[in-house]
Amino acid sequence: MANKTYLKIRNYVQDPAHRRKITLIFWSILATPVLILGTLLLMIGFGVFGKLPTFEELENPRSNLATEIISADGKNLGSFFIENRSYVDYGDLSPNLVAALVATEDARFYSHSGIDFKGLARVGFKTVLLGDRGQGGGSTISQQLAKNLYPRDTVHSSGLAKAGKLVIAKLKEWITAVMLEHNYTKEEIVAMYLNTVEYGSNAFGIKSASATFFNKTPAELAPEEAAMLVGVVNAPSRYSPVRNPERALKRRNTVLERMGSAGFLSDADVRRLTAEPIRLDYHPVSHNEGIATYFREMLRQYMTATEPKRKQYLTDWDYQTELERWQNDPLYGWCNKNTKADGTPYNLYKDGLKLYTTINYRMQKYAEEAVREHMVKTIQPQFEKQRKGYKTIFYNINKKEETKIVHRAILQSDRGMAMKRNGMSDERILAAFEKPIPMTVFTYAGDRDTVLSPKDSILHMKSFLRAGFMSMDPATGYVTAYVGGTNFRNFKYDMVRQGKRQVGSTIKPFIYTFAFDMLGYNPCTLVPNSPVTIEASTGPWSPKEAGNVPQEGELRPLYWGLANSRNNYSAWIMKQAQPQAVADMIHKIGVHSYIDPVYALCLGTPQVSVFEMAGAFSTFANRGVHTEPIFVTRIEDKQGNVLASFSPQTYDAISEQTAYTMLDMLKRVVTAGTAGRLGYQFNLRGDIGGKTGTTNNSADAWFMGVTPHVVAGTWVGGEDPATHLMSGADGSRVALPIFGIFMKKVYADKSLGISMNDRFMEPIGVVRYDCDPKQAISTPGATATGESGGDEFFQ
Repeated sequence: MANKTYLKIRNYVQDPAHRRKITLIFWSILATPVLILGTLLLMIGFGVFGKLPTFEELENPRSNLATEIISADGKNLGSFFIENRSYVDYGDLSPNLVAALVATEDARFYSHSGIDFKGLARVGFKTVLLGDRGQGGGSTISQQLAKNLYPRDTVHSSGLAKAGKLVIAKLKEWITAVMLEHNYTKEEIVAMYLNTVEYGSNAFGIKSASATFFNKTPAELAPEEAAMLVGVVNAPSRYSPVRNPERALKRRNTVLERMGSAGFLSDADVRRLTAEPIRLDYHPVSHNEGIATYFREMLRQYMTATEPKRKQYLTDWDYQTELERWQNDPLYGWCNKNTKADGTPYNLYKDGLKLYTTINYRMQKYAEEAVREHMVKTIQPQFEKQRKGYKTIFYNINKKEETKIVHRAILQSDRGMAMKRNGMSDERILAAFEKPIPMTVFTYAGDRDTVLSPKDSILHMKSFLRAGFMSMDPATGYVTAYVGGTNFRNFKYDMVRQGKRQVGSTIKPFIYTFAFDMLGYNPCTLVPNSPVTIEASTGPWSPKEAGNVPQEGELRPLYWGLANSRNNYSAWIMKQAQPQAVADMIHKIGVHSYIDPVYALCLGTPQVSVFEMAGAFSTFANRGVHTEPIFVTRIEDKQGNVLASFSPQTYDAISEQTAYTMLDMLKRVVTAGTAGRLGYQFNLRGDIGGKTGTTNNSADAWFMGVTPHVVAGTWVGGEDPATHLMSGADGSRVALPIFGIFMKKVYADKSLGISMNDRFMEPIGVVRYDCDPKQAISTPGATATGESGGDEFFQ
């Protein structure tokens, strides 16, 4: 039977006609996959299954690039991002990174043109036929880059449809990989790959990953660090060194072994490095954490501002001020004033801009340390002690006013507004906030789990006193440090630009400036130390002094009045002037906020920001020229092209002579007045001036410090004016120490080039006022210690 079958087959095959048929079938079987593949590739090329990236798109691949915020000394302050990704060039990569990547992902990277056919054959035989999943895939680095730049669309499919889409996507990646190889060098492809992939912990791209996990640049990575980062790309969550350190270690060692097998590391190096643990210097990127958090948020709001509309503002003054800023300041609303080549506005979160700021990284660090040190170690413990004694955080207000403050805070809280949107009445919301629930609350020692009512948690957060601090270079207008509060994650309100408070006696130098520049007085002008009464439109007004100080009518020079922050001397000047003229001069010196032109303004009733006050006091140190504070010098796009440059706006505000005279007056406040603490506590000497300020009931404490190269403003107070210290709460003790701590750190850092030996520049032909020292003998309650409370105002 078998022989018959064999003979039958042999005769069939030997028949020429049948032989031609068999040959045709054989070649048809071989050619069909090639034809199908060729047809599919041709159809993909013509866009039948969706368009391929164009050559233009390949030259400018789309990806969400973070905007980098860069300090004046070249340090990264933070980023605005959807994906925290910044690009670096191949030359900025450690050779260890390149070796780890090639050894792990594509050993024949330098010998193929986008598709590794040997790798595909290995996958087909070992992975598909033998089921050996450990052999990995056959994708080259170029193919993986293509997939990352142009992701597959297979999510919403299943079964045969998904398999078909997967095949088409894979073929697209092949074509795109070849196109990438045609358009870019191998080095550029490596850099693009490392810049594109995700590394976990909100780090996209090798620059962000290096900074997040090791606090290094990509050029500084050691072999074991490079191996860990390349290894984590395979599965960022699974191999996370933070969440899964054991898996991360095993994966890192696998990469190191492959580097050894590829000849990038010696066997001895592999053994040594695989024995080492993973050592992280972990700095996860967060908008709420890191350095200059308040500055970063202020910058974001400033650059994304929209054109002001009248309905957004309570007063015409505020609206006109913001409208003028929109018209005259190119940085204000820059993202909405400028468009890209395609006509769309710039996006801080996607367009990979570089913002070069004026912030000095070290000075910013010293400022944040100074604020935290003083607030955490001194001010907050003092307030907690007071709170326990008085059993409340509100002072000098009645119960009705206290209830109003708390109810308003409840209804304006995130939870309160959410409940309101869901249709709940105010009464139900207030009742719900009385019920205790488990929660985590903030403390300076760390978050604490507890059980509180939401109302009590609001009172808890209101019990933290706040602070604002800003320093700038008076000559250039560059803002060098910016601290809007004590903890951005918990206290978002910025007390440098956003918050405005009554300035108290820090306004007095402006009053004296008016006296010298407009009324012809000088520091030696003798004025009787007596109560002053002014006939105002509302009736007679006589300002009181903060302390129990004698006013016996003796003649004292004007500089004595400022040094000891005497209200009667400021009122005496004001009596010789018109309130509107004084208000106009204060605006000219640099204060943009509304100033009510009344006589009481001489004691500090206007509400002004730290930002404005620092800019105004800089006018004294800059020889009478007002330089508007500036905080960004230029903006570059992702290719390094300069899109915009910025310079400060300047104008002559007061005469050089008056400015120098005021500096001398401010120095006397330190050497013989309310700011004496700078000398005896902080040992600060040389050309340094200042002015303390305290408002009614010690609600606001201020200090303005002036040196040749640093002008700084400090404010300390509560979220609500009724939350404040009751004793020892003057500007000298509450606000001045932040400036003192900051300047000690600045002077100690010789690399900053700022010294106590620096001197204010004298004008040509300067007139010096050497008053009779006998006329300036301090009286009780007005000592150089500055603890008299002599700078508090009374309306």
